[in-house]
Amino acid sequence: MEAGSGRAAGTAAARAAAPQGAARLAELLRSAERAVVLTGAGVSVPSGIPDFRSPGTGLWANVDPMKVATIDAFRRDPDRFWRFYGERFATLHDRRPNPAHAAIAELERRGLVRAVITQNVDRLHRAAGTRRLVEVHGSIEWSVCLRCGGRVGLDRVLELLGGGDGAPECASCCEPLKPDVVLFGELLPSRAMDEAWSLAGEADLMLCVGSSLEVFPVAGLPGLTRDAGGRLAIVTQGATAYDDDAEVKLSGDVAEELERVMAELA
Repeated sequence: MEAGSGRAAGTAAARAAAPQGAARLAELLRSAERAVVLTGAGVSVPSGIPDFRSPGTGLWANVDPMKVATIDAFRRDPDRFWRFYGERFATLHDRRPNPAHAAIAELERRGLVRAVITQNVDRLHRAAGTRRLVEVHGSIEWSVCLRCGGRVGLDRVLELLGGGDGAPECASCCEPLKPDVVLFGELLPSRAMDEAWSLAGEADLMLCVGSSLEVFPVAGLPGLTRDAGGRLAIVTQGATAYDDDAEVKLSGDVAEELERVMAELA
């Protein structure tokens, strides 16, 4: 068989297996008592937000994050830092939740999952209705002053950016504001990570959606669930280090895959 034919056959087989996988995931969700969802950048791709590492389309494909997205870069040249982040914030501001966000919020509403842990900063889970949300990388909802601790909302930050070409400043002490997100070189917020570790350790099912599960310490959460006797399910495109441990792996578009799961739960 030619290589191209083999790939086509493999893709067709994967599509044929998708309904069975959705049914299996629905079964796991029904039987779980302490299910938790962990999401990464891939859950927001259907909303038009690029992930970080996809060749050619990822956020870091044409930008060196070590030059623009570190705490040192912010402190060294906040104006340059905000020229990059201001454009990203403006883009994220207008994005809306997609069916994957809606499905995850509905799972929580039905009592089938107890919480959502996300690596995303885009606010879309909250906009979709998720109530117990652990944002381990922070959120663009606020920017903060590192001197006085003042907090400024996203809409006001965008107004400040639109009124000048430099970093937005704190009204109280004229210091550059920093996005309330975790930059390279910063520790993850301890309160959020403590809650995430606790949820993962107690979970009898962790559903990982749209994450390559490569970036630690968050990538260690599925292992914590597994080692405590819980089950893993993965809905993401591309391989992860936990695929062999997962009860089910769905590799299609995350929104379409979760819509199939919700249909099985109807």
